[in-house]
Amino acid sequence: MTLPFLREGCDEFSGRLKRYLPLTLTELKEHKTGSKQDVLRIVQTEGDNLAQRIPAGAFLIVLDQRGKAMTSDQLAGLMSEHMVRGIPEWVLVIGGPYGLSETLRNRADLVLTLSAMTLTHQMARLLLLEQLYRCCTIIRNEPYHH
Repeated sequence: MTLPFLREGCDEFSGRLKRYLPLTLTELKEHKTGSKQDVLRIVQTEGDNLAQRIPAGAFLIVLDQRGKAMTSDQLAGLMSEHMVRGIPEWVLVIGGPYGLSETLRNRADLVLTLSAMTLTHQMARLLLLEQLYRCCTIIRNEPYHH
C-alpha cells in the first residue's frame, strides 16, 4: 500500500521532471515469499524481468544501500555529461523488498545509494525523483537547489 503523501510527492516531482526531460515510471508487481528459498528465486525472477525491460544503449543505474554515495552536484554532473555525450536514456531501478539480483547489479553502469539506511520502495522513489529534479535545476542553474 502506497501512503497518500508519498504518492502525492512522487506525482509532484514526476510532473516537475517532465518539464525538463521525458520520464516513464514502470512498476512491476511485487512477489510474495514464504521461505528463504523463495526469496532467492524471487530476487532472480525479478532481476530477469527487470533486465528484459532495459533498452539497448541505456545507462543503467540500480539503487542499493551498498552502492556509491554521490552528492546532488555529482549526480547532476553525471547527468550533464551524459546529455552532452548523447547517452539516449537513463534507466533507474529500485529493487523489490528482498533487494536486487547480483546479475542485475553486475549489469549496472552505476550502483547508487540514496542512504546507508534501508528505505521503503516508495520512500526511495520519492527521494530519487526529487534528486533527479534537483539535478535538472542544478544543470540549468535554477534556484531550487540552493
